Amino acid sequence: MPKKIVLISGSIASGKSTLVNRLRSEFDDVHTLKTKDVLLEIASKKTGRELSERGEMQRFGQRMDRETNGAWVRDELRRLLSRLGPAEGNATVVVDAVRIPEQVRKIREAYGYLVSHIHLTAPDTVLSERYQKRNSGLEEFSTLAATRRDKAEARIQSLEDMADVVLDTNLNLPSDVFVRAASRLGFYTRFYARTVDVLIGGQYGSEGKGHIASFLAREYDALVRVGGPNAGHKVYVKPAPYTHHQLPSGTLRNPLASLIIAPGAVLNSDLLIKEISECGVDASRLCIDPQAMIISARDIKGELGLTERISSTGRGVGLATARRITDRGKRIRLAKDVPELKPFTRRACWEVLEGIYREGKRILVEGTQGTGLSLYHGTYPFVTSRDTTVGGCLSEAGISPSRVRKVIQVCRTYPIRVQNPAGGTSGPLSQPIDWPVIAKRANLDAEELMKNERTSTTNRERRVGEFDWVLLRQAASLNAPTDIALTFADYIAAENAHARRYDQLTLDTIRFIEEVERVAAAPVSLISTRFDFRSIIDRRSW
Repeated sequence: MPKKIVLISGSIASGKSTLVNRLRSEFDDVHTLKTKDVLLEIASKKTGRELSERGEMQRFGQRMDRETNGAWVRDELRRLLSRLGPAEGNATVVVDAVRIPEQVRKIREAYGYLVSHIHLTAPDTVLSERYQKRNSGLEEFSTLAATRRDKAEARIQSLEDMADVVLDTNLNLPSDVFVRAASRLGFYTRFYARTVDVLIGGQYGSEGKGHIASFLAREYDALVRVGGPNAGHKVYVKPAPYTHHQLPSGTLRNPLASLIIAPGAVLNSDLLIKEISECGVDASRLCIDPQAMIISARDIKGELGLTERISSTGRGVGLATARRITDRGKRIRLAKDVPELKPFTRRACWEVLEGIYREGKRILVEGTQGTGLSLYHGTYPFVTSRDTTVGGCLSEAGISPSRVRKVIQVCRTYPIRVQNPAGGTSGPLSQPIDWPVIAKRANLDAEELMKNERTSTTNRERRVGEFDWVLLRQAASLNAPTDIALTFADYIAAENAHARRYDQLTLDTIRFIEEVERVAAAPVSLISTRFDFRSIIDRRSW
């Protein structure tokens, strides 16, 4: 038995078939019974010839109504349902269309509360204009008025009184009618299930978000990436680590997950196309919002000064973002304007997300950089060109906060900032120290440590400082994390690299974690001990 049976009625040219076809194309669990096709099939069997004219179709429909008292539509519906079987218990069957009250009554008597009846209407002047433009595949009458010589068509508006829903399609595009009907039928969620988790950085970037996102990715149905190519997220894969600059970090770890690049993202199209190719991603899996901004060569060139002044990565993200504002009304290049990206930009991300919400699937939004680099909340002017907090990430993705279940804030044991290649600063660290100091404390190889501590995007050396408790509290205040992911536990003590359980961490590490939990007012649920396949201690309760 289906979840719902929807009867559609209305005058010729009221938009019935357009609505039904859209419902079927948008929702996977929608099946249709087209009474026109049924009549053609029955007529072929009974008369031995094909009906080709509107008048013939109407007369044969009247004959079937007389012979069965309108029950033939119900009987065909039963046959369709028997073919679908019990596996389609969540399906919706749409009947296009019912024409007389008795057809509706017979179906309601058989299926009761499963039945919803939508009637479409419009002024005759509008219907007549549409009628002249339609192509039904039949030889039509010259005017709409001529179709109403048929008694059922002449009285079609009488079905309005018995319908559950009446939609006036005048002054509406077909897409408007579709949204109104789908909403009435409950195809859209009527509550906002909290199925979205957000992962953000709590410091100055390079917190190890890619490693954590890759670890979590297998638990999600969709992975969303915001930000731009000025952030590189390194993931552990064999035979060699891979750095994602634009695709979500779980792309390779969870090949079944849908991938979404948000409308607020800023893209280097050449690098993105290369990454798509390297990761073997096809158009059925990846959605790039058509309105994502494209970086130009001039944007990259124009950021040379920023690289010198504030250690910007110089990837053109900031100038492209600025142009999106200042060049409104001028010709700018969006993702939809890049021919090579056309297969991936067919739908807006909100539409894709709408379908994911409807199915109750889980979504991971992956932020870039860190809260301390936020354009608004960071140490200006040594900041990036976007808001890197959870609120900013959700805004870029087009996801409401009311859908959020978990906020995972990633922090490393020693925060870093990039080294300025021009000799200037990249911004303050509360207590700068040197890598050899950390190596000595943790009993690590200083040379190996400094070799690894280079940025993923620009391969620059990193500056490092003592853990910043004030920054942790600020980030926690801005993001209200439900969980903390702590990375680089081996920098506290080299033996942590071999820990597989929480109790195997050193006592100093456990004390540090307890202090992080107090200051952040959130549990440290994930602990990364090194960069390896089995390197994350999972303490989550979710």
